[in-house]
Amino acid sequence: MAESIIIRVQSPDGVKRITATKRETAAAFLKKVAKEFGFQNNGFSVYINRNKTGEITASSTKSLSLLKIQHGDLLFLFPSSLAGPSSEMETSAPLGLKACGAPNVVEDEIDQYLSKQDGKIYRSRDPQLCRHGPLGKCVHCVPLEPFDEDYLNHLEPPVKHMSFHAYIRKLTGGADKGKFVALENISCKIKSGCEGHLPWPNGICTKCQPSAITLNRQIGTQNSLELLEDPKAEVVDEIAAKLGLRKVGWIFTDLVSEDTRKGTVRYSRNKDTYFLSSEECITAGDFQNKHPNICRLSPDGHFGSKFVTAVATGGPDNQVHFEGYQVSNQCMALVRDECLLPCKDAPELGYAKESSSEQYVPDVFYKDIDKFGNEITQLARPLPVEYLIIDITTTFPKDPVYTFSISQNPFPIENRDVLGETQDFHSLATYLSQNTSSVFLDTISDFHLLLFLVTNEVMPLQDSISLLLEAVRTRNEELAQTWKKSEQWATIEQLCSTVGVQLPGLHEYGAVGGSTHAATAAMWACQHCTFMNQPGTGHCEMCSLPRT
Repeated sequence: MAESIIIRVQSPDGVKRITATKRETAAAFLKKVAKEFGFQNNGFSVYINRNKTGEITASSTKSLSLLKIQHGDLLFLFPSSLAGPSSEMETSAPLGLKACGAPNVVEDEIDQYLSKQDGKIYRSRDPQLCRHGPLGKCVHCVPLEPFDEDYLNHLEPPVKHMSFHAYIRKLTGGADKGKFVALENISCKIKSGCEGHLPWPNGICTKCQPSAITLNRQIGTQNSLELLEDPKAEVVDEIAAKLGLRKVGWIFTDLVSEDTRKGTVRYSRNKDTYFLSSEECITAGDFQNKHPNICRLSPDGHFGSKFVTAVATGGPDNQVHFEGYQVSNQCMALVRDECLLPCKDAPELGYAKESSSEQYVPDVFYKDIDKFGNEITQLARPLPVEYLIIDITTTFPKDPVYTFSISQNPFPIENRDVLGETQDFHSLATYLSQNTSSVFLDTISDFHLLLFLVTNEVMPLQDSISLLLEAVRTRNEELAQTWKKSEQWATIEQLCSTVGVQLPGLHEYGAVGGSTHAATAAMWACQHCTFMNQPGTGHCEMCSLPRT
């Protein structure tokens, strides 16, 4: 039996040991390497030397002993994208510039609309400074670009953060029209593919080391809450998409009564405490990472996020106020790469993790002003979370447009069993009996009701509700009436009638295909498992228990 040898193979992601024999062919050895590292057979190259010399080819005639590979030797693996010389496209670009190479992505409709707008700030003719006719233009009245710094700084109040599309216009407004613009997402991880040293924690260099993060100030408990993963999240997103909706943010409240007689609430979030706690910042960063902003100028296909955080809290007048925030791209990167931690006893402080043998964490700094008025740089251990927050203006529309109907007796909201609000067929029957509108579309236009119809365990309608969702989206009563006559809705009504609540106008609804509701009513629901049985049977076909 051939003597086994162990050969070390170093890749950009680490070192692995491959068991082989001296008589083993190079082709068989490379197959083992591909299986161990998860590569395709032609997706990598293996070299004897670190400088990519002495490549081992997939030969079926040369053995490892013939290649002078011995027990304990270290070989070097490079993926195909790193093994060969640079392409002509990469070398043809000017030094320091790189074509964005953005993938083909479909941006949001609002981004497509804004990118087609002129965006310029038009000014009227100044009667004192302009010396030309009504059709002429000069430096005092020529339209300004939306990123003009003098204009933004002279507004009252000054605009500290220009809009994202104004920034895009600034990048793409030069002679090259943004040909080499690439919006790079921040990364706190070591770049893979560095050849000159051992992998972390045994080696690191300036090429693969992530850059330090410096934060600028953005704006001037014992109890905790854990957000659990929603098992119905995918279904919710699917229903929302068919209704023309999508998530734009998350909202929470910390309202505490200040004076019950006056109806005031406590003012707890201010410059002397915090605007968002460190845990709330980390949660906001996680949500923003899960909902990235699609962008054609980023090589990753996304840059930043539009996802917002809204807080219903007490204001300076002890009345309910709504505040809006986002966290910065730096915070998103720190959260995504698990570099930021909350402080246990100080909600206004976060903490940048220290590097360990399992994870390299770049240095994080923030700028502050000392007692002498000098700008100083501090290590973010701890880190005031106000450096991570961006203030977002909150407002309400003058003329609200509602997707769903406003009912005096709404359908119960999911996940509120502890509050006594349960979603079941009894609550559905109660809702239908209390909402006696002659317009079926108004009755059914409740998102929580639609979600229950799709996800209930007794009669889920996920495969047959598309027509109803289209009716709600387009506000088409005729389409809703067509779905109302389906066998599925007739079954839902029959299930509701078994809980002791009589639905108004139940006899009016006939099923499609010529069958009437009277025929459906001949079916009976099991009192034990609610299964709908055929007429004439004395035992339930599902649980085998007697009918009475």
